[in-house]
Amino acid sequence: MRKILIVGAGHAGLHLAHGLQTHGYDVTVITGQSSLEIRTGSCSVAQFTYPTALEYERKFDLDFWSALAPQIRRQKLFVYEKDSPAAVLQGSSHPGNGYSVSIDRRIKMADWLEFFEDRGGKVVIHGVTVTDLDYFSRMFDLIIVAVGHGELGQLFDYDESRFSGARLRSIAQAHIYDVWPDSDETDENIGWVVTAEGAGNLMLIPMLAQEGPCHNLLLVDRKGGPMDAWPDRPGQEEQLRRMKDLMRKYAPHTFERVKDAKLVDGRSTLVEELTPQVRNPVGKLPSGGSVLGMADVVVTMDPYTGQSWNNSTRCAQAYLEAIIEHGDKPFDDDFLVSAFDRFWEFGQDNQVWAEFASTLWERELPEHLGLVLGAAAQYPEVGDRWIQGWDNPSDFKNWLFNPEAATQYVRDVQAKHGG
Repeated sequence: MRKILIVGAGHAGLHLAHGLQTHGYDVTVITGQSSLEIRTGSCSVAQFTYPTALEYERKFDLDFWSALAPQIRRQKLFVYEKDSPAAVLQGSSHPGNGYSVSIDRRIKMADWLEFFEDRGGKVVIHGVTVTDLDYFSRMFDLIIVAVGHGELGQLFDYDESRFSGARLRSIAQAHIYDVWPDSDETDENIGWVVTAEGAGNLMLIPMLAQEGPCHNLLLVDRKGGPMDAWPDRPGQEEQLRRMKDLMRKYAPHTFERVKDAKLVDGRSTLVEELTPQVRNPVGKLPSGGSVLGMADVVVTMDPYTGQSWNNSTRCAQAYLEAIIEHGDKPFDDDFLVSAFDRFWEFGQDNQVWAEFASTLWERELPEHLGLVLGAAAQYPEVGDRWIQGWDNPSDFKNWLFNPEAATQYVRDVQAKHGG
């Protein structure tokens, strides 16, 4: 039985650990935090679990919360262009009966870690150094690093040949309740996303927190931008007040929904900075051995698009398939690179989508984008395709990123409906 060590108990690492365990591998997870410490710790940036990622989780019995979590079957996108009314695009999360969910990371990772151990997986609660990895390399057939900060993160060099659009992001988040329902919808679990010219992005997401269903409010802007009001790291109540003030100015529709909102508890807010990057997936140990980085360690997604968990799930799935297909052959550097390349087929498309969305207002709004937004207001299938692209960003290159293809797509839809 091949022995695999996964360093880190985050979304990608635990998904892969459960997948490998299901297929009979001897898997050890080493993490600096116990499940109790994760559960009682600080909140992290909330993420969507899109329908396809949710299906991958169900294969390993990892969807514990769908009966409790708000099921997001529709999403709305508000586009605020200066001096113009907001353009509103909406669509279904999945062409069938699928839906997205958003789960507080503290719940999800703690439950997954405990479940892994309950199924017979080995869990070691301990910090890890590069020297430790050197020692472990003699004990395991493969080491996968799913922790990107500190000493371990320095094992992986930046790879500008794959992605060079890194921009420092400022993030503010609050878990809130007493949110007014969407006046246009009977489904109170609709997700709202806002992009505003001259400012940043905003997400108002129904989610499952430790206290039960609530909403997650997330603001993302470039460092020093109009929606970055956090250099002094304000207290929780002051942060929420500033977030409401920003929405009153840049996203008035959303402000009307959250103007009376209150924080869920005393651990409901987050302020942090993040720089999207892509790194070399192969890390070299002092002894000459190699380790494989995964998900956020080697591809740090721009938080503008809420794709981090989508990326980590696809990375875990790609690595799982690569390991299984590799059989008993050595896990040499060629394998490590090929495993990452397998994931990068999706990851690159996701990066292009994030780049498109996060730089939308850095140039004149593309003419074809106005055409698409107008068509979406008239033909629901156009809005559906945009929203469902969040689940599978690879589709955007087939139409949205190409002015000619987007224009032809809209014309085809119009012709189909006699327009």
